This record gives sequence, structure tokens and C-alpha cells, in this order.
Amino acid sequence: MSEKVSRYREISRRYGDPWIWGIYLTLIVFSIVESYSASSRDVAKMGVYEPVIRQVVFLAMGAVAVVGLSRINYNNRMLLLVLIPLLWIFTVLSLIYVMVNGEIINGAQRAFTIPGIGLTVQPAELAKLSAVTALAYIMAKNQQDRDVSVKGLVLSTIVVAVFGALMFQSGLTNTLLLMCISGSMFLVGGARFKKLIILAIVYGVVAGAFFLWKEASDKRAENMKKLTNTEQTVDKKDRTETRNHRMDNWYRRDSLIFDSVTSNNAQEMFSRMAQAHGGITGVGIGNSRECSRLPLAFSDYIFSIIIEEIGVIGGVFLLILYLWLLSRAAMIARRCHRVLPALLIIGMASMITFQALFHMAINTGVFPVSGQPLPLISKGGTSILVTSVAFGVMLSVSRTISNITNKKNKDEGIALPSGLDAENPTEIPVKNEWK
Repeated sequence: MSEKVSRYREISRRYGDPWIWGIYLTLIVFSIVESYSASSRDVAKMGVYEPVIRQVVFLAMGAVAVVGLSRINYNNRMLLLVLIPLLWIFTVLSLIYVMVNGEIINGAQRAFTIPGIGLTVQPAELAKLSAVTALAYIMAKNQQDRDVSVKGLVLSTIVVAVFGALMFQSGLTNTLLLMCISGSMFLVGGARFKKLIILAIVYGVVAGAFFLWKEASDKRAENMKKLTNTEQTVDKKDRTETRNHRMDNWYRRDSLIFDSVTSNNAQEMFSRMAQAHGGITGVGIGNSRECSRLPLAFSDYIFSIIIEEIGVIGGVFLLILYLWLLSRAAMIARRCHRVLPALLIIGMASMITFQALFHMAINTGVFPVSGQPLPLISKGGTSILVTSVAFGVMLSVSRTISNITNKKNKDEGIALPSGLDAENPTEIPVKNEWK
């Protein structure tokens, strides 16, 4: 064994996969620098340093979560049987509460504030984490002949449908994101091609049902507004109009260059101006011109500011980082003896990577406008903490798996709860693993 391979294994056994650590730390640097550059509006209100201080505080809280979770074995029974189920319950109750009595952010009910500490929570972010863990449980417990059983397929679809329905009000992209994540987990879970086709058909039917339900709900809201003219129905009507304008702008996105900037297309227009201004190499850190005009430049449109400041080269580098994270997770997943850790690590990586791809697609006009933060970089406490937890889980799995070959540590041999110890159908021999 070479010294390089030996050192890699030693670091992985003690701290987790060093490549994942490197990606995490690089994203933190991006987060601090670019969130400050994109916070000119907050600087005008709060002062020069408060926006970056708030970002650093959340990143520090997230770092504590990453380090703490990386030191806990993924197969800890307290984590599997108590903490994760409690997360499911809290998430579902929070989503229901937000649908009924949530705070309106950017035209939609999507958050609530914890009394006493003033922390704003967006349950849609927690739902992504809850959905990944729930799908990992279901697919691990429903393995049959190194494949996900029909029962597992049905239960997984129900989980996606339930969380998707509860998150639909916060944005369609959240529901689509869940579908992509579950598809990745089905691949790692060993699902046959025939079942994947069935899954795609079922998702199409469920998505169609959601659209029909939402359209009927919007019509009822509009009729109710005409009858009662209450503030709540006005908000819903405004949200419907906003969504329709966004879809219209997306359908005719190639003709936006001939339009004037209005309140309906300001995000798309200023976003494209920022990217055009940046060009290939960018205008330099802190030299953004559009950050003061682009709505939500510090969150939903921070990728446009990144391209403006460090150019297409910087944007491509950031894209490679997220894709690299997914590839590392896939490599580690194929080294797992059991399917549960493989599903956990690929689910967490898919959640981060697909969310980043959705954010970038929205910024560049590939997808219609919708609220989706760039993981670990966009401003937002809930998103940063959830992404940090995902990194912590990935590092926990990689560290535990790396100790399989360590005679002094048999963490992978610890008994899992009944039904969660199925073999990983995508495992490859250790001698073929890529370092």
C-alpha cells in the first residue's frame, strides 16, 4: 500500500472523506465572500458588517453540526430510532402549520418564527432532509432479491407525494427536487429499470394531480376574493398572478432582451444583465454592479452575482464542486456493505447537488423563476443548517465505512435495527474502489 493511499485511509477513518471536507470548506469560503458582495441592500439597512456577521454565525452553527454529526456513527440507534423520527413529526407539523398560518415571504406562506429567539424557520428546507431519511428507511426495509420491492416503491411514492403536497405551496421546484432525489436513491437501492419506468409514470400522474388541484385552488381563491376581498385571498391571488407572469416570461425568455424592465420581469432581466456583465472572467470580487438592483441577489439569485464577479469560469468551477460532491458520495456508497448508509449518503448528496443545479437553472433561464437557495452559499439560516446536517451525515457514513478494514474498529459491524441491515446491491469489491 502506497503512503498516499495509507494517509487517505487514515484521514477517512478519523475525520471522514477528505474530499468532502475540501468541498465543504471551499463552499464556506464562497458563502462568506459572495453573500457579502450580494448584500448591498442589507448593508444599506443594517450597516457594513452585520450581513456578513449573520452569515458567519449561521455557518459557525452549521460547522458545529457538521463536526458533531461526523463523529456520530450513522448506525447509532438513538439517531435512527428517536431523533430522525422526531424530525419527521416536527417537519410534517411545521409544514401543516405554515400552510394554515405561515408568514408570507416573497408572496408565499413558507415560514414561521420561533418565539423568544426570533429565528425564522422555513419547513420546506427541513422537508428535504426528512424526505431523504424517510426514503432511506423505506428502501432499506423493503429489499427483495437485491432490489426495492413493490411495497417499497409504493411507500416511497407516498412519502414523496405527501411531502410534495405539503411543500407545493412553497414552490413547484421543491416537489420536482424530491422526485429527482428519490430517483437517485432508487438507483442506489438497486431498483430494476422496469420499476424506474413505473416510478416515472406514477410521478407524472401525481404531478398532474397536483397541478389540477392547485389550479382549482387558485380559482376558488379568486372567486373568494371577489366575494370577500379579504387580505388572505388577495395574497393568494397575487401569488397566482406572479406565478402566471413567471411562466409567461419563461415561455418567451428569448424575447426578453426586447422588453423593458418591469416589476414582473425584474428578476430575470437584472439576473441576465449581471451574467452578461461578468462575461468569461468576471469584473472582480466586490465589483458587482447589479447586486443593488437584482431582487434577492443574496439568496435566490446569488449565482448571477457569482458569475458577474468571477465570470463563467467561476460559475463552472462552482458547478464542478457540486457535481464532484455527488460523485464522491456515489463512490463511497458503492463501498458500503449495507444499503442504508449507501442510501443516506447518496440521498444527502443528491439533495445538495440537485438543489444547486435547480438554482443555477433558474438563474440562467433554463427553469422558470422560483425560490431555491444555492446550498451553503445563499443567505438563509434554515438552508445553511440543513445543508450542514447533510454534510455531517455524509462524513459520518464515510468515516464509519472507512473503519471497516480497521481491525481496531468494527463500527460497520454494529447491529442495526431489525429490517435495516439489508446488503447493498450496488457494492463493489474493495480492491476496485477509487481512492
